[in-house]
Amino acid sequence: MKKLTLLMLIILSMSILVSAQNSNSDATAKAASNNANSNTNLTTAKRPPVFRASKDQITQAQTMLKEKNLYSGETTGKLDDPTRAAIKKFQESEKIRATGTLNRLTLEKMGVQLTDKQKLIPISESSKNPDASDKSKSRSSVFRATKDQIMQAQKMLKDKNLYNGVEDGKMSDEFRTSLKKYQEMEKIKAAGTLNRETLEKMGIQLTDAQKGTQTTATKTQ
Repeated sequence: MKKLTLLMLIILSMSILVSAQNSNSDATAKAASNNANSNTNLTTAKRPPVFRASKDQITQAQTMLKEKNLYSGETTGKLDDPTRAAIKKFQESEKIRATGTLNRLTLEKMGVQLTDKQKLIPISESSKNPDASDKSKSRSSVFRATKDQIMQAQKMLKDKNLYNGVEDGKMSDEFRTSLKKYQEMEKIKAAGTLNRETLEKMGIQLTDAQKGTQTTATKTQ
């Protein structure tokens, strides 16, 4: 009888211990799940929806910009450099932030219809303020020559016996040295870069985006 009682006490103790362990495991799993959900919510909250114009909307914008003589390219439905440059001009004329992108405010100013999803994305305050794009303006004002322009410059410098390298469209050290010699000859700042003034001296055509970049003073004193 005593052995039976002792056995029952042992079984009861083990049951209580297992139950306590299961409770702790459930509580730990629930806490981990809550933390995961909380982190997911925080991540979602940090990512506002991104506004993207459709190909049809870009085509409509290009057509409208053509009518306003701000764009002379093809209606391709692609946001290429000439299209972005034309959009910036339009945005500047409308006194809104000149980003060169087709955001909601720009499409509305153009009279281009939004999709139902786009209507759910609010207009950002920064897109209304042209002064909010100071950093963007400083980046966009950096003049960069295209690969084709570099190749044309390399060929021209070869013809003038100032460059002996390959016409690969790359700004190599040898090519930069040749550029400096040419710039010194033309009495402009010998920067060793293909800036706007150097390209114009060489008779190399600028892109529409480059034409919208302000020229900095590069002449030597």
